Amino acid sequence: MKKLLFPVLLVSLVSALLGRAENVRTFDVREFGAKGDGKTIDTAAIQQALDASGKAGGGIVRLKPGTYLSQPIYLRDKTTLQLDAGAKLLATDEPAHFDDPRKPQSRVAFVNGKDLSQVAITGGGIIDGAGERWWKPVVEGKRLARAKGETFTETVRRPRLIILSGCRDVRIEGVTIQNSPTFHLVPSECENVLITNVTFRAPDEAPNTDAIDPSACKNVRIIGCIIDVGDDNIAIKSGRKVAGREFAVENVWVERCTFLHGHGMSIGSETAGGVKNLVVTNCTFNGTTSGIRIKSARGKGGLVENLVYSDITMTNVDYPIYLTSYYPKVPAEDAAQPVATNSPVYRNIVIRNVTAHSAKTAGMIVGLPELPIENVTFENVRLTAPAGLMFRNVRAIKLQNTTVTPAKGPPFILEANAEVKGLPQR
Repeated sequence: MKKLLFPVLLVSLVSALLGRAENVRTFDVREFGAKGDGKTIDTAAIQQALDASGKAGGGIVRLKPGTYLSQPIYLRDKTTLQLDAGAKLLATDEPAHFDDPRKPQSRVAFVNGKDLSQVAITGGGIIDGAGERWWKPVVEGKRLARAKGETFTETVRRPRLIILSGCRDVRIEGVTIQNSPTFHLVPSECENVLITNVTFRAPDEAPNTDAIDPSACKNVRIIGCIIDVGDDNIAIKSGRKVAGREFAVENVWVERCTFLHGHGMSIGSETAGGVKNLVVTNCTFNGTTSGIRIKSARGKGGLVENLVYSDITMTNVDYPIYLTSYYPKVPAEDAAQPVATNSPVYRNIVIRNVTAHSAKTAGMIVGLPELPIENVTFENVRLTAPAGLMFRNVRAIKLQNTTVTPAKGPPFILEANAEVKGLPQR
């Protein structure tokens, strides 16, 4: 695999985004009438402060300690939303407050930003989506559907917590983002995004509460975050092409993050726009469902290449390695089909210096009969699990100083069309 060059670019990105302009004007939401008492709806005051910052050419909108109950708000250009330690921005949980007047049956997010530059959310405070009211009917609906042997279909659309669309030079730093009705933080078609020292929290049973979903983004760095949620901890999504880019998602760096409850470090299931250049390094996983995960399917796929996962420790992770060209389920058998432009292609992947203990299985790498997953290199990997690591429809898999220790059965399970080099000699 070619050496990845984008870390140099990302270091420059971090330096730029961490820079502070002098003489920045501060807009205190209390001076615009916010009460911060947890009872009064402070939307108008907060939005007036944001609008004033935008009209002034930028500034800091400050929330001092208190609980600010609010309906959806809209960030402005060159503006930092600063939540001091002890400040909580709390969403109302009335569904009608999130109706999108432009799109019937749709919801706006709690915190919104579109086509902005130099926008930030910082401080030691909390953004809380008040998700419990939204989760309960979904959890109950799924329970009833399972009891009847049926598939649950959600009829009420839930809002995201934070959506930033088409933004450049984004910084999210130091805050706690929690209890979203669905996804917590969704940068969509953004460039130059820094997410550092942020804590994401939701109960592990809270449905669809992904923490960070970079969608069709370029140049993203996620550093030192603690992620404990009810769905994907990080899910890189690339569901469509982006004008002017060969790959919709390019140059993503994840470093020194702690993954707790959740579904792990994921790519997909939407990969049609392509994903190139991902590094995940010096991270720990404890109690996640999956560790390293790529998921897509025929009709949703594209090219995913140049991925490096290194210096990772996993404890009590059900599926440490889980790369599949099927979603949501991997069939026991499948026949080859014609290759299409939206078929999933995964190649050039390095998994290095990884130690994992699983209570279920070491995992699986399963490609399509017509499109094997290819060129995956394991270096210094140690997996301990009840069952071994399974390969099906793979090509040019290389094992270097890699061991799998299963409680029973073979360490490496080779099914149809599995080309694996470096297997231990029997």
